[in-house]
Amino acid sequence: MIHRLPLVEMASLARSGALSSLELIEAHLDRIEAVNPHYNAFSILLADQARASARRADQGLKMGPLHGVPVTVKDSFDVAGLPTRLGSYFAPEAPAAEDSAVAARLRRAGAIILGKTNTPEFLTSYETDNYITGRANNPWNVERTPGGSSGGEAAAISSGCSPGGVGSDGGGSIRVPAHFCGIAGLKPTPGRISLIGHRPSEAATGIAVAGPMARSVADVRLLFEVLAGYDGRDPWSAPVELRSPTIEHARVGVFETFYDTPVQPAIRRAVREAAVALASLGFPVDEFRPEGLERAPNLWSFFFAELPARASKERIAGREEEAHWTYTENLNRLLERPPASGWQVIESLAARDRMRRSLVEQMRNIPFLLMPVASIVAFPHRERKFATESKPVGLFQAMMPVTIFNLLGFPALSVPSTLDEQGMPVGVQLVARPWEEEALLELGVALEAARGPIQAAPEP
Repeated sequence: MIHRLPLVEMASLARSGALSSLELIEAHLDRIEAVNPHYNAFSILLADQARASARRADQGLKMGPLHGVPVTVKDSFDVAGLPTRLGSYFAPEAPAAEDSAVAARLRRAGAIILGKTNTPEFLTSYETDNYITGRANNPWNVERTPGGSSGGEAAAISSGCSPGGVGSDGGGSIRVPAHFCGIAGLKPTPGRISLIGHRPSEAATGIAVAGPMARSVADVRLLFEVLAGYDGRDPWSAPVELRSPTIEHARVGVFETFYDTPVQPAIRRAVREAAVALASLGFPVDEFRPEGLERAPNLWSFFFAELPARASKERIAGREEEAHWTYTENLNRLLERPPASGWQVIESLAARDRMRRSLVEQMRNIPFLLMPVASIVAFPHRERKFATESKPVGLFQAMMPVTIFNLLGFPALSVPSTLDEQGMPVGVQLVARPWEEEALLELGVALEAARGPIQAAPEP
């Protein structure tokens, strides 16, 4: 099945001429027609434009690492001529004047954008649903969420509607959907991939990032190499060149839970199995318990949720009935807190810097961490309390393993690992020191090789 080929293989076949771009596009459009009604992964489909681009690609020089390969982008990135709706009636309906940085880089590499993928309203939920395009469903079980906020992107990739694409991650929004849908996803260090043309433009500066998603880490690595690079328009962008790392015998620190936050049994099992796999490859694996990060999830929530809450309320003032529950679910609770003072913001920034400096030091001789993506697997739509091996947890607790790295700016990678007792996918999270994405991806590829082939999502 063409639509199930690895993205790396599609690119190789298209460049060699063994497979035409039009064949690739038609195979994916056929797949979208067959299964997207079940998953509702797309907000906008560009069928005619994609076919026209494929014909041009087949008639021209075969240039670029993604020549003629279809990709998708989350509907929070501008694509010229299309609105960036963010799942919201409050987002501008006017078409974007130019491509976002990531869309432009994909096109320069020869990729063809198939469409834009579904999000929760203004990217504020771990569940992808909105009033414009509706609810996205998990390809492994449509009664469960694919996660958020890059849930449509994860569902499209997992189901074979797209071989890969780009999401964004301000609190696990790439890694959690990847974990929930059995694919891979990278949250890079802020500054490695430009956020120019991502909406909302004020979203959690220094915390939210753009990153690649695909069915394998090898495919994510190819996308990262295309997307990474300096962009002088982005104040966070850094001139870090792509590197070829050596990771032989690098130590890996393992922690199965975030301090005492309980996990579901399949989560702990996935981390243990991954640790055994890495040890079998010759990586020294040691238990690791970070020091001084207990308040990191609370600080993340302060910057990502509490500070923007009043602006969020103002955005919908007088039209509250048009706002979706994914946008308002926690808004009133956040507004009950007194407004933050300038001194509180300064103290919080200083606390974040101390935590970041401390973790860098703790990882001086342990360049990689292995841990859960989240405490739970994909949950039924709108469920908010989750059974674990010891006691129920809520969403905030369940997502602590991902949000800490948004706060601290460390690169983190979700790698599909196994299935739980009900056949739902379980991923593990690999973490590296800032700016060491290439080494992190190399470790992820090694873990994939040790894990062996992984099952695809079942047919609807």
